[in-house]
Amino acid sequence: MPTHFDNLANHLLVALPSLTDSAFARSVALVCQHDDNGAMGVVVNQPSEYTLGEVLSQMEIDTGDERLRTVPVLNGGPVHTGRGFVIHDDARDWDSSLVVGEGLYLTTSRDILEAMARGDGPRNALVTLGCAGWGAGQLEQELAEDSWLTVPADPEVLFDAPLDERWQLAASRIGVDLFRMAGYSGHA
Repeated sequence: MPTHFDNLANHLLVALPSLTDSAFARSVALVCQHDDNGAMGVVVNQPSEYTLGEVLSQMEIDTGDERLRTVPVLNGGPVHTGRGFVIHDDARDWDSSLVVGEGLYLTTSRDILEAMARGDGPRNALVTLGCAGWGAGQLEQELAEDSWLTVPADPEVLFDAPLDERWQLAASRIGVDLFRMAGYSGHA
């Protein structure tokens, strides 16, 4: 394929209204890894049917933090749907972590959830079940087909904005109003 895209790790993919894959409609995905072999990321704006309290209970991790128990776990994507992924801003040496970008990490090990349950976890964290994966050249092809906008990762979008506002907020970071685009139907 002649089209070349830079490494998109530490970028948000914002689904354009023309994206027809129902698993990613109106989604925002953080690209955690991107190289010649493909890309991996997690969707950061779609709640799952679970709360963090339910996930911790299933893992037999106790917490007395009622607020933490009610935090929604996100549907991170259609790959490895039984596996947990934590996007966070804590540089400590967790058992299994990947540096996504400056001050942003992806951790898949139990120790971070145990720390969160004790009240000693990252200041900002998102917990997802599942992830999104693209084979070699697949993400580049989707970008060439105008399925996604790319936006530098933004902690406010990831950690502060309400889930239902992240799609439009992420796009607005580069001056795009998704509600004014051809193909958009419905309301936020």
